[in-house]
Amino acid sequence: MHRNRIAVLPGDGIGKEVIPQAVRVIQATGANVEITELDWGCDRYLRDRVTVPLEGFAMLAREFDAILVGAFGDPRVPTNIHAKEILLGMRFKMDLYANVRPVRLLDASLCPLKNIEPKDIDFVVLRENTEGVYTDAGGVFKQGTSDEIAIQEDINTRKGVERILRYAFEYCERSKKLDGSPRSKVLMCDKSNAMTHAGGLWQRTFKEVARDHPQIKTEHMYVDALCMQMVRDPRQFDVIVTNNMFGDIITDLAAGLQGGLGMAASGNIHPGKTSMFEPVHGSAPPIAGKNMANPFGAILTAAMMLAHLGLAVEADKVEAAILEAVRQRKTTQDIGGTLGTKEAGEALANFIAK
Repeated sequence: MHRNRIAVLPGDGIGKEVIPQAVRVIQATGANVEITELDWGCDRYLRDRVTVPLEGFAMLAREFDAILVGAFGDPRVPTNIHAKEILLGMRFKMDLYANVRPVRLLDASLCPLKNIEPKDIDFVVLRENTEGVYTDAGGVFKQGTSDEIAIQEDINTRKGVERILRYAFEYCERSKKLDGSPRSKVLMCDKSNAMTHAGGLWQRTFKEVARDHPQIKTEHMYVDALCMQMVRDPRQFDVIVTNNMFGDIITDLAAGLQGGLGMAASGNIHPGKTSMFEPVHGSAPPIAGKNMANPFGAILTAAMMLAHLGLAVEADKVEAAILEAVRQRKTTQDIGGTLGTKEAGEALANFIAK
């Protein structure tokens, strides 16, 4: 039996607290995995000025089946150069073009909207992960003067747009909601009424790809309208696909519907290649080291990773344990419990062991 090899990068801040709990829960499931921890992060950068070791990304792709990442960012490195080179470098250089962010409400008490039940919030946002303004194309002219000009280019290629749209339709066809019902609709989000060049490419490609999937319903919304509708009536959403920047923004809003960033999971996927999984909450320096951080986002991310590796039984054990913990309030304070980070992880491991 294949033993899945997982590289673990706890990173900085609360990443070094939540990722050990995710590993603890993975091990509690009995999953057939081999875990190797790597020390990439702020501490190593301050020690030897290395962000990514030589051939580091090639090594990850060659030697591991998946990568579990904590968070990057530390005030001791004001430029966050290590975070950029590790995290964005991993996405770009390993070509992890599909950022997958499930938005699921486990308990009504976690949602700030009134009259919303868990069945009402069960959608996924697919974000193009290797293009857009995050490529850092552009520059600054006459910096520091009153004539300063800053240009940030939004890069969209036919290849990049088409493959994330195809991924969205294929994801819709193969995945199901928590209640077992099939997904049936792909909504493409853009701002093509203002960003006409990029928007035109997205619009045309969306229509072309949709013709290959006639059984899937399609819809379009401008990003500002989508944000309003997400708060007004999240029941209407199923699969949302969008560009890099809009995806970054709307998924943080969506996280607020499911209990906050501490409950949000994500995967950075390239089908058939080594993919990377990370919670979306950031390194949170103000609470780092205080045993306060919610580990459930990291643990749900670990469950995504297990499912991606074909370990569906183990992934289901993790998700069932988190649901039970939320119902029993065996959680951290941000979602209504009284436990610390370590204690919340221990509670989940105990639920799985029963």
